[in-house]
Amino acid sequence: MAVKVLLAILLCFFACESLVNARDPSERRGFRFTTEAQLCKLDKIRVRPPSRRIESEGGITELWDEADEEFQCAGVGAIRNIIRPNSLSLPKFHNAPMLVYIEQGEAFFGMNYPGCAETYESQSAQSSRSTRRMGRRIGAGRTEEDQHQKIRRVRRGDMIVIPAGTVQWCYNDGGEDLIAVAFLDLNNDDNQLDLRVRGSFLAGGVPSESRREIRGSKSENLVNIFSGLDQEFLSEAYNIPSELVRRMQEERSSGLIVKCDEEMSFLTPEEEEEELSETSFSRRRGEDSNGIEETVCTARVQHNMNTQREADLFSREAGRVNILNQLKLPILRFLGMSAEKGHLFANAQHNLHWSMTDHRMVYVVDGEAEIQISDDYGNQVFNERVSRGNMFVIPQFYPALARAGQEGFEWVTFKTSNQPMKSPVAGYTSFFRALPLQVLEQSFQITTAEAQQLKQTRRQHTFLFPPTSGSSFSRSRRS
Repeated sequence: MAVKVLLAILLCFFACESLVNARDPSERRGFRFTTEAQLCKLDKIRVRPPSRRIESEGGITELWDEADEEFQCAGVGAIRNIIRPNSLSLPKFHNAPMLVYIEQGEAFFGMNYPGCAETYESQSAQSSRSTRRMGRRIGAGRTEEDQHQKIRRVRRGDMIVIPAGTVQWCYNDGGEDLIAVAFLDLNNDDNQLDLRVRGSFLAGGVPSESRREIRGSKSENLVNIFSGLDQEFLSEAYNIPSELVRRMQEERSSGLIVKCDEEMSFLTPEEEEEELSETSFSRRRGEDSNGIEETVCTARVQHNMNTQREADLFSREAGRVNILNQLKLPILRFLGMSAEKGHLFANAQHNLHWSMTDHRMVYVVDGEAEIQISDDYGNQVFNERVSRGNMFVIPQFYPALARAGQEGFEWVTFKTSNQPMKSPVAGYTSFFRALPLQVLEQSFQITTAEAQQLKQTRRQHTFLFPPTSGSSFSRSRRS
């Protein structure tokens, strides 16, 4: 009898485990790392500058310290790459899914999924110079067919989704520096290591001499993955000469971004074709999905957030906000991430609110603003003026309020949820309007007229408030 009871209990246990594992991937994202730092006991939130700057031949790589208490609380990391013209950010992959925002410039961007076919064919000319676009040749030389996976054209305002472990590279063929800001969700289920940014390079990397000089820094994790393998073993595995293996393992002094010997060009779809494809997809977006419209190899991973006609919140007097979630980019459903791009006009305000679903990392693209953040104990943990290039974290459930400066305020917010939700304090979608007048009267010990005033305030607005006659921007940072 006891054996039967034990077997029944075990069967129930395995059945429950199967049900949990069978849940939608987008619903299974959880916090696996539960260190003391992640308890989010933050006395003060600070604007964090990059803690490490790596100079390379073709650009600069800046990394924020993921060990800072705010980053540990949210389980996130951040990288900023500045790629100079005719320079290549070497192929690499990271240990966590990423959202990359193109702040400035335009470039060719490549992502390589394992198992996907090389569906693009082009001709590679062995000549001294190559043209910017394929299909034309300058100079003589033997040509041969080259096959590769899709290469994307990225420009200012683009948000790019990169799954964990996906190889990526970027070549700046433009006339100005390319600035790309990357957000990593280190606490995502796809990262089963720790809350550290780990970049594995398939070429180049930080030389070992430099890593020894800065022992304990993030640069220890920016290494060439071939350097730890035996040269003879690699030569046999790839069936290539030892000299070629040595070049693969070489950690050049040129660093993580290299200057190209000559201009490179690639086969990419014309912009008109890309827009047509996105328009067709947007028409299908409202229809029921049967699960086969997108495969991993053909998934859309790019969306421009500077398009005014796609703004989700718009006010002629206050500004606009573009939201990117799983409805606009279905691949986000499987990564548990999202983003928004906002632009406030001079002295306009962003409604006081808190996030119900996610931590947020805010990066200032342009302008400046006064930001106030309160914790869940009612303590003010942030009261500062932020400007271009600043980055700070807003933990889940922490109320936040922003007021733009005289030149306006432009920002990008990275979020740790694929379908984020906010709860506003004022406006026609606020909880004040949802409460009965008597509840407001008793809660704040106010008159009916005052409760009515509180309930109806900003009733014509949602999250974006136009400047009032008495609003002004203080340029001195408050204590």
